[in-house]
Amino acid sequence: MGERIALVTGGNKGIGFEVVRGLGAAGVTVYLGARQTALGDAATAQLRAEGHDVRFVHLDVTAANDIARAAVLMQRQHGRLDILVNNAAIGLDFTSPSLVTMESMRSIFETNTFAPVAMINALLPLLRNSPAGRIVNVSSDFGSLTLNTTPKMPHRKAISLAYPSSKAALNMITVQFAKELRESPIRINAVDPGFTDTDMTSGMGNATRSAAQAAVAIVRLALAGDDCPHGTYSNEGGPVPW
Repeated sequence: MGERIALVTGGNKGIGFEVVRGLGAAGVTVYLGARQTALGDAATAQLRAEGHDVRFVHLDVTAANDIARAAVLMQRQHGRLDILVNNAAIGLDFTSPSLVTMESMRSIFETNTFAPVAMINALLPLLRNSPAGRIVNVSSDFGSLTLNTTPKMPHRKAISLAYPSSKAALNMITVQFAKELRESPIRINAVDPGFTDTDMTSGMGNATRSAAQAAVAIVRLALAGDDCPHGTYSNEGGPVPW
């Protein structure tokens, strides 16, 4: 394949920023999606100064019009999309389930769960135009039912409702799209980047992984060739239990 085209949501900081950087370093033309124009422009300028072909696209993943405009842009500029990374996410906290508001639940699911579906559905025609489309859903080990119910695992002690539930749902979304796309050249996978030092985890402690480290597994799957897995849930070290 020649020039590859990628779109990364939530690309202006943290893991998303490092994913954009990693794809750019591999020669991919990357559209950096961000909902705040000033931050998106600044991140894009920084990466372009490093020599990467990065282009900013205003993208609030909860706004249908923004998603539609991004799809139109990809169609007009390239006629296809090779890589979609659904990275944008919000809402990791440890509020007891009985205290969580429905407003908070809906907000977190809108970004973490519904938005990836909307992104995939809007961009799937363009991914089908790629000889080897790749979709990477950035999940979390907090979405693992197995880890959350295994007594010896720290997840068993962490009580949180909205964020883990949204990521567990994202894992199932990955599985269902994988079944639909199994006869196509498109490959979709969910990746757990690990407990990473980002704005979302600020103040929680023990987040020893850097955003650059967290991006490695995501970039690897986004760039994978004919041996790319399909419908998996993994981290840098291998499979994560569902």
